[in-house]
Amino acid sequence: MATTKSTSSAFVRHGLIILLGLAMLYPVLWLLASSFKPNADIFSGSGGLWPHKFTLDNYRHGWKGFQGITFARFFGNSALISVLSVLGNVLTCSLAAFAFARLEFKMKKLWFALMLVTIMLPYHVTLVPQYIIYSQLHWINTYLPLFLPKWLAHDSFFILLMVQFIRGIPRELDESATIDGCSQPMLYARIIWPLLLPALITTAIFTFIWSWDDFFSQMIYISDIKLFTVQLGIRALFDPSGSSDWGALLAISVLSLLPITLIFLIFQRYFLDGIATTGLK
Repeated sequence: MATTKSTSSAFVRHGLIILLGLAMLYPVLWLLASSFKPNADIFSGSGGLWPHKFTLDNYRHGWKGFQGITFARFFGNSALISVLSVLGNVLTCSLAAFAFARLEFKMKKLWFALMLVTIMLPYHVTLVPQYIIYSQLHWINTYLPLFLPKWLAHDSFFILLMVQFIRGIPRELDESATIDGCSQPMLYARIIWPLLLPALITTAIFTFIWSWDDFFSQMIYISDIKLFTVQLGIRALFDPSGSSDWGALLAISVLSLLPITLIFLIFQRYFLDGIATTGLK
């Protein structure tokens, strides 16, 4: 009797979870389905979720872009920024984390505390002074403000993530490597870096997603259409007057989700390992 009651409870619980999951996925399903509908049917309110008249014209028209520049150029620009950001964060944040977790230097605790304070600063607080600095450096309308800070250990969140992970690596490995003649750079490259792989992949995934989806920073620093990213290109397809090609806009929006979805699915196992083991000793 108890087993039957437990089974029924589990069935109800899983049913509610499935319904909640479908409710959360509905906007994505609507986006995907509407990208295959003719413009006249997208907001008609009839015909249900899935299209009765299937068309690929939205993808063909959307990919053509505007002003003679296709979305292939915009996707390439976004990929360039995202890849450079990932490389910068993975390298410099891991070096900074190694220094905080393993090396001893003056005012180490003070510098670490100051780094943690920067995590609590909203991006909009530092936007104006950063813009002034980048303007004086003539970096406006270039990609430098979007990826170069990543090469200077700019993201404190990832440094903290890796510090916690490195602290979970036994120090006996460091001592053994030092006895065998490893210097600090060799210790980082041969011992810490391979063991840090789950945290590095977690950092890479987050950095890629945040860089790819970033709209605000790109809108602030980029105005040349040849330098537009996918997000700026999608925004340019939108016409506030109401004459937007909604089908093309939705189709490109679907395509813009593919890279981050594929990357997450491919590296999901490492991503979960990095989250689950960070901070454990």
